[in-house]
Amino acid sequence: MNQYMHLFQGTAFSSKSPKEIQILKDYLFCINTDGMIEKIIAPEDADYQPLLDTYQGTNNFHQLAEGQYFLPGFVDLHVHAPQWAQSGTALDIPLYDWLNTYTFPLESKFSDLDFAKKVYDDVVSTLLANGTTTALYFATVHKEASLLLAEICATKGQRGLVGKVVMDDPEQNPENYRDADTPTALADTEEFIIAVQELAKSTKQGVYPVVTPRFIPSCTDEGLQGLGALAAKYDTYVQSHCSESDWAHGYVQDRYNKNDAFALHDFGLLRDKSVMAHSNFLDDQDVDLFAQTGTAIAHCPISNAYFANSVIPVAHFQSKGVEIGLGSDISGGFSPSLFDNIRQAVMSSRMLEDGVNPSLSAQDRGVPGSRITIHEAFYLATAGGGESLSLPIGRIQENYVWDVQIIDTKCPSAKLPIFNDNEDLDDVFQKMMYLVRPENIREVWVQGDKVHSR
Repeated sequence: MNQYMHLFQGTAFSSKSPKEIQILKDYLFCINTDGMIEKIIAPEDADYQPLLDTYQGTNNFHQLAEGQYFLPGFVDLHVHAPQWAQSGTALDIPLYDWLNTYTFPLESKFSDLDFAKKVYDDVVSTLLANGTTTALYFATVHKEASLLLAEICATKGQRGLVGKVVMDDPEQNPENYRDADTPTALADTEEFIIAVQELAKSTKQGVYPVVTPRFIPSCTDEGLQGLGALAAKYDTYVQSHCSESDWAHGYVQDRYNKNDAFALHDFGLLRDKSVMAHSNFLDDQDVDLFAQTGTAIAHCPISNAYFANSVIPVAHFQSKGVEIGLGSDISGGFSPSLFDNIRQAVMSSRMLEDGVNPSLSAQDRGVPGSRITIHEAFYLATAGGGESLSLPIGRIQENYVWDVQIIDTKCPSAKLPIFNDNEDLDDVFQKMMYLVRPENIREVWVQGDKVHSR
């Protein structure tokens, strides 16, 4: 019989398709030394009892208590790690003012590595405690602090995809917070890529460098061109903001006479490893371009409520074959929890479908066919994020990594309202989606290692 690093027993929920979850009731999950799910065994399988007999009572065996369940770890496709220090503040002013008055001055402080360490240690730990096992991070323009964030992810056991931000246009960025010039921005990015790829060799769960033009308004044409070339040379991930708000979308139209998506594509920045945050104002040609290039969207529903001037038509974009996952967008989004973003994704989609202006008649008020279900929003936070990054994450199935959250529905300080011992498991799943708080997340595992417990 195979020697497994860990054997887990319990009930798990995982996406079968965007609209449908799979419930694996009392299954065994066999985890190998690489942290991969080598085998999943149903109670009726012949191997089930012999394996239980072999592993029960050993340190490698983990049995869930009554009221506990496995969920896949969440994949957060858009986090501004430095902005954790301002989360929950200044959300009531327009995007342009918010960036210049609050965000850029804060991010400029990350030239101080002691300050950077304090914030980055805390944001990685906080995200893990909220069930986020993989995060796609914007850092700052500072090469050293950005590398420090990748090192913290490696040490704490989170799968981190980290970008040193490029802001090289002296016209568009504040004097005290930008790259020195375009050649420096590109040289720093290349050195950062090489350093993170080196760090990745000794990191079990993986860390990845990400080419990160902040967005078109902060970069020169030469900078964008150079970043596209670096992404191709080192085959890296790419991230940026795309058509987030009326202001950002209009700025690119004025500068290039084309939409963000086509401008980014012309610089070589739309590729299978690209994730574009927000993307609220894409038209159908933009969406087709995303689908053709394999570019994914990081949907940030809480942040969009504050800064995007719109609700993104997720259902429409998905119907056109674009990969979509969820992002918290700390700190444009105040919450570090993808549970909160799952809930908001559903609520925003329903507001788009039904409309929000009560002075219009019902049939003129909304956009039909826009709503998504809680099952679909869960898919975005898990399997959709995994597909967006082309990694074997976000599902509990064979040949995927063991990235899981163990949810305790009976946690005394945050007990879920489950009063029937034989409650329908799909109902239990929905209650978890709507009601879980960090206290319910008892353990978090990444790549077969426990990285958080309470």
